Amino acid sequence: MSDAESVPCRLRVNGDERTCALPPYTTLLEALRYHLGLTGSKQGCDKGDCGACTVVMDGEPVLACITLALAAEGREITTVEGLADHGTPHPVQDAFDVTGGAQCGFCTPGMLMSAWVLLKRNASPSREEIAHALSGNLCRCTGYTKIYEAVELAAKSARNSS
Repeated sequence: MSDAESVPCRLRVNGDERTCALPPYTTLLEALRYHLGLTGSKQGCDKGDCGACTVVMDGEPVLACITLALAAEGREITTVEGLADHGTPHPVQDAFDVTGGAQCGFCTPGMLMSAWVLLKRNASPSREEIAHALSGNLCRCTGYTKIYEAVELAAKSARNSS
């Protein structure tokens, strides 16, 4: 498809209005990574199996690799780049760092986004609730123990700071 066949797309990403011209079949992940330069969300399986591309749309985790960019118009999109506050890591990001939950880091953006949504809804999740919330995110490194510990630490930190 040529650029002449592209259509305008307006996305609200991390609080900013962004516009681009995209072929209508462009996924949200492709729009974020290759048109808007937001490379935090990872391109993994491209079929919705691994969760590496997870972003938050209107408060819900979505798989950006199977979501069309045009379907995201008018919606609030938060990517992993949107978690930090003016360069200060979000407490969930800090907890992944402290516990070693980031491991190789490929799955980390998706894990962070899913954990962020979980903790917004549930300040004291059980290990089972954490496992359920992160179940769509695959880790191919050493396992989930450090990741679950990171979410538990982030929850504890949030409770202690409020």
